[in-house]
Amino acid sequence: MKYKKLLPILTASLFYQLNSCDSSSSSSSSSSSDTDTDTDTDTDTDTTPTLSPAFADFTGNVSASLSGNNVVITTDGLPDHTSPYWSTTHPLYVAPTVTTTAAMAPGTIDNFNGSYSLTVSASPELAAGSSATGLGAIGIAVSGAVIYNDEEGPNVPLDNAVPSLDYTGAHTGPQSYHYHLEPVAWSTNDSALIGIMADGFFIYGRLDHDGSTPTDLDESGGHFGPTIHNSEGEYHYHIQNDAYLGSYYIIFPGDYQGTPNNIQ
Repeated sequence: MKYKKLLPILTASLFYQLNSCDSSSSSSSSSSSDTDTDTDTDTDTDTTPTLSPAFADFTGNVSASLSGNNVVITTDGLPDHTSPYWSTTHPLYVAPTVTTTAAMAPGTIDNFNGSYSLTVSASPELAAGSSATGLGAIGIAVSGAVIYNDEEGPNVPLDNAVPSLDYTGAHTGPQSYHYHLEPVAWSTNDSALIGIMADGFFIYGRLDHDGSTPTDLDESGGHFGPTIHNSEGEYHYHIQNDAYLGSYYIIFPGDYQGTPNNIQ
């Protein structure tokens, strides 16, 4: 009878000890999990944005600086190369060659007294879908001037403006000097950096970093791969190697593949 009385007590005691061990083990596992989570968070926190080495190719009248996770790019809109669109007394003025004085657009480069600013992500990403470019500035070139698309106005093809473009595919109006075509002042069928588009992706000349012609471009002239500034590769655009009107190459006739920001 004594053994029967002790049995419930021993059973209860054993049950309590087993549950106490389980509770301790669970608590220890939870603590370990919390530690791992904290470690991962710390690792992510240590990742800070950096300024792409591509910005070193931009001229002195263009500035690029980090602001949090973004890059702020500003320019006075004035190119660093010759053009017949400078005032005739300007040191960079040259007489028109592929255009004529009569065919040139009104105004001179000197007339523009303003600036442009673009803020983009330091690590731009492809968007879920593409978006069309608009009229006006869609990118900032390494020269300091801005890039326009393949239209001269609302539903007005560039054909009508070609006679007014200078030797490097640019002209003035309605505001500042801007490029429509391959800017041969510094890039002719090569891999040179052309500029940065409003969605934060860089655009290069018609050739890849190794001098080959890219064959895997998407509908916007972009692909993922090495550049002259990033051997590991990144998404970037190229001037598409499709001749326009038989002999011209439009800088950016496609849609943005990233999320564009306004160039103000």
